[in-house]
Amino acid sequence: MKAFIGSVVCAVALLAGFCTAGPPVLSVTTILQEPYTMTKGSELEGYCIDLLAELAKKLDFKYNVHLVKDGKYGQQDESGNWLGMIGEVVRGEAELAVAPLTLTATREQRVEMSTPFMQMGIGFILSKDLGSEESHSLSFLFPFSTEMWVGVLLAFLVTGLCMYLVARISPCEWADPETNEHSFTLLHSFWYITGALTLQGAGPHPKGLSGRVISAFWWVFAVVLLACYFSNFNAMLRSDSKHVSVNNFEELAKQDVIDYGTVEGGSTFNFFKNSNNPTYRRIYQHMQRKKSCVASVEEGNRRTREGNYAFIGEAASLDLAVARYCNPIRSSELIAMRGYSIAAPLGFPLMKNITVAILQLSESGELAYLQSKWWANSCMPEGGHVPQALQPHLLKGLFLLLALGLGMGLLMALLELASKARNQAKVQKKSCCSVLLAELSQRFGSRGANAGTETSEIRQSVKDVFH
Repeated sequence: MKAFIGSVVCAVALLAGFCTAGPPVLSVTTILQEPYTMTKGSELEGYCIDLLAELAKKLDFKYNVHLVKDGKYGQQDESGNWLGMIGEVVRGEAELAVAPLTLTATREQRVEMSTPFMQMGIGFILSKDLGSEESHSLSFLFPFSTEMWVGVLLAFLVTGLCMYLVARISPCEWADPETNEHSFTLLHSFWYITGALTLQGAGPHPKGLSGRVISAFWWVFAVVLLACYFSNFNAMLRSDSKHVSVNNFEELAKQDVIDYGTVEGGSTFNFFKNSNNPTYRRIYQHMQRKKSCVASVEEGNRRTREGNYAFIGEAASLDLAVARYCNPIRSSELIAMRGYSIAAPLGFPLMKNITVAILQLSESGELAYLQSKWWANSCMPEGGHVPQALQPHLLKGLFLLLALGLGMGLLMALLELASKARNQAKVQKKSCCSVLLAELSQRFGSRGANAGTETSEIRQSVKDVFH
């Protein structure tokens, strides 16, 4: 009977324990680094805090977050003991380390690392004041694209030809082809429209309405085109987008003017320390010789803003510095692609579930949303977007307007000549078409032929006289 009562009491106690047991409470260590973990009053906020909240919601656990005591990420000292967040996980002082912890083989041997929640590579930033524009002897051509310059050249040639044709066809420009000289030669037509491009003009100017119409449309085309050219050229000169004077790690290693370094003892530091690449070894030796490493990412960003210093680090942290401080610019080259992971003790039962949850958050777009939330750019652009070479389709209306003006000028010149031919046909009592054809034939080469015939006749007469 006593045994039965004891069994009942034990069963009730176990049942009560199961009923009162809630979600497990995990001890989580992290480190202050913007925007992963930041202080807001007495609380913490940031990308890692939001990520931890999403994982807790998916896996149904509670957590207590504390900052790592020694302010380090996780490296071994000279005696082989682990420091920083990895050290707290190894010693059992924390069950999770949720921070920008780089996944490395050395850390994976001592703790369990989840699948990366963020991928990035190693780059460097330096102050814009150290940037230099790449000089180019043909930089004055950059405001327009190649297609745009071809379009402008074609417009110039067609307009010059049309001006020449109108000046020959219009009787207001060339009243009598047999006696008057034609002032608008082909060379002068091109010279005239060239003067419009300089906003000065070159005489003589068209007398007829048809020539003036073409001239007016060409001036409008030239003024708008020059305004677009100088506007885009000025924007390119004032653009904040500069080419870094040191574009990659090889150039960084070869120069001695700009100092550079990374976080002492971090994964980036160890990458250069353990690398067999000659360029990376030279960078490591420089950092050791000049003692140019920094204690934290914040110190590296500060030294970069002060000038004459290039801070080497993970691209995610560098992009944040560019977005927040506006002055630094990041190199385009990224090396040693790696990822940030969550660390836990070896054999931690929830690690598999954490890895699956991170993959689910990535596939649902939640991780991308968190990154866009905490990496928002606070810089106010002075000149808008980076100016690009002007494309022809952006000024399609301007080219169509010029084509309309050229067509109107040619049509009006033909109408002027037809009007003159009609009046002459009435006086000479001939058909209008024959007079019009005769006028066209005089204006396009017949005069020279007639002159040649007259010269031949004179020569023949002289010969007859002497014979």
